Amino acid sequence: MSSVEQTFVMIKPDGVRKGLTGEIISRFERRGLVIEKLLKKTLKREEAEELYSVHRERNFFEELVNYVTSGPVVLMVVSGPSAVSVVRKMLGATDPKEALPGTIRGDFALDISENIIHGSDSLESAEREISIFF
Repeated sequence: MSSVEQTFVMIKPDGVRKGLTGEIISRFERRGLVIEKLLKKTLKREEAEELYSVHRERNFFEELVNYVTSGPVVLMVVSGPSAVSVVRKMLGATDPKEALPGTIRGDFALDISENIIHGSDSLESAEREISIFF
């Protein structure tokens, strides 16, 4: 059996605005993952900048920070066997046009600039991202 991991997930403002919070949580739980912690809030600019600090030098950084601070988000710590990779597969490709049907982005998003959800890409990222909010 795979080791139990914790990962960080954020339902972005467009996901909250579209009323997808319950659907997304339900998908994780039906898969056998556990929602360990959950918080709904509007991110402060500093929190968004820290979360996306790995993209600070990219040309889309400012747009990304403005987007994730534009409305409430739902922050979660999700745990389960191989949670990081399982959640990433459930989210689908970052660009929704590439995301397969059945994934969260494949089912609910159309544009990379508003792609519903964020999930940690590694155990190290999960630890860092969880520590920002919990």
